[in-house]
Amino acid sequence: MAEKKILLVDYDTKNRDALAQLFAPYRYKILLAADGTTAYESFKIESPDLVILEAILPKLHGFDLTKRIAQESKGRTSVIIVTGLYRGPQYKHEALTSFGAAAYFEKPFNNDHLLQTALDLLKEKSDFGVDLPSAAEVIQFLNDRLQKGPAGASAQG
Repeated sequence: MAEKKILLVDYDTKNRDALAQLFAPYRYKILLAADGTTAYESFKIESPDLVILEAILPKLHGFDLTKRIAQESKGRTSVIIVTGLYRGPQYKHEALTSFGAAAYFEKPFNNDHLLQTALDLLKEKSDFGVDLPSAAEVIQFLNDRLQKGPAGASAQG
């Protein structure tokens, strides 16, 4: 199975490094970006499985970036927003409903809770599709079924 990728986006180097340290014990490829535009380019090139981003980002706001990622990945890439500025249920609600974020954390957040949320989202992604047949296999199966006719039907002459 392909290595999972996590894109960490924060203008503050210390915050980015702290997030990266949370995932150090796990076998994920960690990608880093300091602004929204760089993060968006990295998303398009790398197709990360998870993005954890600060809402306040230079060049492209975190909420706008979240919306782009949610739309362009059609939900394949989960986004967790972390923020110290946008506090309160109205911001969380908007991030989750309007922008497509999978989770929302206000700083300071509980590292264990953030880590568990991220791992749960990554696990969901890996569980999905593992044993599913390809589109071609489904089409072939359906074609075979159509050729044979309804199950149990006997030819009447």
